[in-house]
Amino acid sequence: MSVSDPIGDMLTRVRNASMIGHSVVIMPSSRLKVAIANILKDEGYIQDFEVTQEEGRVHATLRLWLKYVGDRRHRVPAITGIKRVSKPGCRVYTSKVEVPRVLSGMGIAILSTPKGVITGQQAKRLGVGGEVLCHVW
Repeated sequence: MSVSDPIGDMLTRVRNASMIGHSVVIMPSSRLKVAIANILKDEGYIQDFEVTQEEGRVHATLRLWLKYVGDRRHRVPAITGIKRVSKPGCRVYTSKVEVPRVLSGMGIAILSTPKGVITGQQAKRLGVGGEVLCHVW
């Protein structure tokens, strides 16, 4: 099945799985999705991820292990909200001086820049702007 917005599909899968309480999310893999998963892992929103190539399959799959806080009965997901900002129909770009802050610094913005896929804080530090892919909090 063809998806017109693969990043939006990834974020929706993560959002739905965390609301239900699943521990693992599986989706088709791409370099951009792996870069986003790497940022989510570095920032502490997911436990781990892996890319696997199964026999007989053409495309690789990306597997994310979601992170939860609290004991078994009262656990809450580490990702309380995730929102796609730049969409295929309406791209959103930012300059180096207008990099967005998510929830007054409590969340992160993920940007696609000439330096690669990085967080908003890293973009400010490097002095680059780019396409705002999503906000995570």
